[in-house]
Parts: sequence; C-alpha cells; structure tokens
Amino acid sequence: MAEGFTVHDHAGALADFLARHANALVLTGAGLSTASGIPDYRDRDGNRRGRQPIQGPEFRRSPAVQRRYWARSMVGWPTLARAQPNTGHRALAMLEANGRIGALLTQNVDGLHQQAGSHAVLELHGNIHHVLCLSCQARFPRAFVQAQLLEANPEVAAALATPLPDGDADLEPEALEHFRLPACVHCGGTLQPDVVFFGDGIPTARTACALAQMEAADALLVVGSSLMVYSGYRFCRLAAEQGKPIAALNLGRTRADHLIGLKIEESAERILPLVPQLLQLRKPAGVTTPDHTPGGVL
Repeated sequence: MAEGFTVHDHAGALADFLARHANALVLTGAGLSTASGIPDYRDRDGNRRGRQPIQGPEFRRSPAVQRRYWARSMVGWPTLARAQPNTGHRALAMLEANGRIGALLTQNVDGLHQQAGSHAVLELHGNIHHVLCLSCQARFPRAFVQAQLLEANPEVAAALATPLPDGDADLEPEALEHFRLPACVHCGGTLQPDVVFFGDGIPTARTACALAQMEAADALLVVGSSLMVYSGYRFCRLAAEQGKPIAALNLGRTRADHLIGLKIEESAERILPLVPQLLQLRKPAGVTTPDHTPGGVL
C-alpha cells in the first residue's frame, strides 16, 4: 500500500476509474485466486517460483513427461477442485451484473470466475476442469479422469506433496516409475488437460476474440497479474497503443508498470469488495454479495 493511503483510498481511486470507464476490459491473473487457496507462480518481483513448468510439445511426445504430469496432477488437483471463489471474484461478478465493467479476460484456468457468477468470461489459457483426447478430440470432466487415476494408482494417491499452481503438486520422481496413465475410454488415446501449456500458442479463434474485446473496451483493468507472460502483457501494449487508460491492482511489480496510469499495490480481496459499495451497486440474483470488509484499515 502506498505510504499515506488507506485501503478505502485505493478502493475509491479504483471506483472512480470504473465510474469513468464503464466498458473496461478486466484481465485477471493468479494473484486473484491466492485468497482461494491456490498458489501463484511468481513473487512480488515477478520472478517465477520453483522448477520450470512442463512444455506442451514435450508432454505430447514423451510418456515419461505425461506420467510426471498426471501423477503430480492426481495429487494436486483436489486442492484446486475444492477451491471456492473469494471476495475478489464475487466483487467482479457484481460489477459485471451491474454493467460497471465490460468483458472479463482471465489467464487463470481454475473456473472460479464462473462459480462466482461472472458470465462474460474468456479463459485465455483454457480450463483445468476439462480434459481432451488428443486422438479423437473427446472431452471429459477432470473429475472423471481423477477417478481413473485413483483406481489405477492407489499407492500414489496416498503420497504427501506440496500443492503448486493450477492443480500441480511437488511429487518426488521415484513415485512416478510405475505410474499408470489415464486413457480415452472411447479410443484409448492420450489425454491432455484442456489448457494451454507453456510452449503452446493460444488457439487462433480465442486470440481473435480477446483482441476484439480489447478493441471494444474503453480502458483496461489488470487484477492479480505480474504480466510477465506475453499473452497478458500484450493487452497492456494494445491499450497503450490505442490511447486507452490502464489501471492495475496487483501486489508487486508488473512488466507493464511503465504503461499503467493507476497502480494499486494491494490484494484484490481487500480492495475489490469495497468498490461495489462505493458505486452503490445492488446485488443481482445469482451473485453472492462480497461480504468481506477489510480489517486493519489505517
């Protein structure tokens, strides 16, 4: 928090920004979901924590890499599956329902925006709760694949591991030697989570939709993203090129700090719930009221 500014000061500045720009595109990242118990990727300086992520091309050509992914996911996914939207997600849903923001573009794959009641959500990197067969293109719920994994690998299911982002877990390599992979129940093909792995590109149609949303927006609001990955940073570049104001609510630095007009270094779950109150919004049906009032306000 900037010296001399309170939580209410920051919320007021953000409320003023949205009052002036009712069609702002909102771009969210991992920092929004940390209050829901999902670890994020980076520290406050934007440096990536832990080991390098699995690359998509590597996953598709190597059964050993597939075993590593699915074993770690089997142990780590339940943490993500139990996660619930926090007050930040619910505040954004309330802002959307009252017409105070435009489209919502997320880099997250956890599905928490939809659970909170948001509708105009475009998931840039896919959704971890769906699985795709690479041979016949059949789609399965991730929970269905989890049942396969648990039945085939009961000894790994009992492993203790530290949860990592996006349903991953820090599982020791020796636990993977005899791990049995899940397979498509229709054709026996290789299964992959329906997400954009590192090293893969965002599908063309999805990219086109996201770029059209930026073109239609009158401003950009970044929430909980360091923007270190180009798929997010590009929208700040586009907004700046189009002369559209940019606000960011993020703990720590971002790759686009030089482009951001309003920068609030605070957690989303502390600031966002106050914004609908300051804009005097009503709770529509289907949206849970952000009921968290930040404590310790100076």
